Order: sequence, then C-alpha cells, then structure tokens
Amino acid sequence: MIRINLAPASTTKSSSFTLPGFNLGLLFGGLALLLVLVLGGWWWSLSSEIKRLNTEIAENKKQEEQLKVVIAEGERYRRDKEALERRVNAIDLVARQQARPVYLMDALLDQLPKDLWLTRMEEKATQLKFAGNTYSSTSLSDFMSNLKASGKFKDVDIVDAKQDLTKSPRLITFEVIARFEP
Repeated sequence: MIRINLAPASTTKSSSFTLPGFNLGLLFGGLALLLVLVLGGWWWSLSSEIKRLNTEIAENKKQEEQLKVVIAEGERYRRDKEALERRVNAIDLVARQQARPVYLMDALLDQLPKDLWLTRMEEKATQLKFAGNTYSSTSLSDFMSNLKASGKFKDVDIVDAKQDLTKSPRLITFEVIARFEP
C-alpha cells in the first residue's frame, strides 16, 4: 500500500540541537597534528641552534688556546719593552748629568794640596760635603783657600776638624762644606 500525506508541512520549530555537517573529531585531530608539527619544528630549530652554539663554543675555545700563547708573548714583549725603556731612561739621565760630576772632579783635583786626601764626598741638593785627612792644619787652610779662589766653589766653610793627639804622626780629620757652581 502506498500512502500519500496531503497535509501541509508543519511550521513549528523544534529546539533540538543539531550537529554540524562536518566531523569534529577530524578537526581536533588536525589541530593536534598541527600542534605536534609546530612543537616538533620548534624542538628541531632549538636543537639545531644548540648544536650550532656548541660548535661555536668549541671553535672559540680552540681560538682562545691559540690566542693565550700570543697574549703571553705580547705580555712578555711589553715587560721587556718597559724594562728596556727604564734602562734607556737611566742611561739618558746619567748621560745628561755626566758633565757635572766630571767638571766637579776636575775642579776639585786642581785644588787639593799634596799632603791632604779626601776620604768621602757627598752631594745633597746643591751642597757638597768633603771629608778627609791631612797631617797639617796649613794644608787644610790651603785647601779651603784654593776652593774659594777657584771661583767654582761658593760658601766654603769648615764643619769639623779633629786632631788625634795619641797617634804619631798627628792626623787631622776634617769636614768641609761648599756649593759647586760650574
């Protein structure tokens, strides 16, 4: 038997939930697959970056070891250079100041009497101190007169003069100060 419904279609809406026309399992599966691919790509990029950085660190350590030798050689060169510069400066200073002691000794030798000898000579700032021995006070007086008369020694004065009466011959020990102006 065949039935035909001639009644109009019902216009009442039903409040029932209807599923969409596509499968949500496939959607979430695709999203999970996409998440796995993104995380896998991120992990792969991080691991390749780690490998690259480890390689770079190893190369830098090799280069550091090579440069340590160069740095040590440079430091040794710098120390040697500074020592050499100190020596050159000392030689230069001695060379510049060499004329004064030569003039001083030359001027002093011309003023020494025969029976007087110097045992010590000190220079502090501009003052000279001569210490020595003689057998006669006349020689000491002649020495001081000669220093004054030379014109190169100024402010000549006797500081100390002692004669040892217990010894024979009687030796006079003296100290004289003066300023040298070449």
